[in-house]
Amino acid sequence: MTTTKANLLNSITLIVIGLWGYFDVDSPTALIPVFFGVILFLCNNGVKNENKVIAHVAVLLTLLLLIALVGMRLPKSIDSGGIGLYRVLAMILTSKLAMVAFIRNFINARKKS
Repeated sequence: MTTTKANLLNSITLIVIGLWGYFDVDSPTALIPVFFGVILFLCNNGVKNENKVIAHVAVLLTLLLLIALVGMRLPKSIDSGGIGLYRVLAMILTSKLAMVAFIRNFINARKKS
C-alpha cells in the first residue's frame, strides 16, 4: 500500500470513527481523533507530491496519535469493553498501517539516494 493511500485510509477512519464515538458517548475528547484525521487528510496532497516536510509532519502526528491510542485509550477501552473497544482497535490498526507505509517509504527513499 502506498503512503498516500495508507494516510488517506487512516485520516478517513479517524474522522468517521471519532465522530461516531462523539455522537455515541457525547464526550468532547472523542473529537481528538477527528482533529488529527482532518490534519492528516490535509497533509495527504503533500504526501502524494513527496513533500518531505509535510510527510514528516504526517508521520509525527500519526506516531503521536498511535502512542496516545495504545498507551492511554486502549487500556480504558479494554476495561469498559463494548463497541468502543472495536472503534479504538480500528483506529490503532489504520494508524499502524500508515506508520508501516511511511517507514517503508522512507527506507526506500534512503536506499535510492
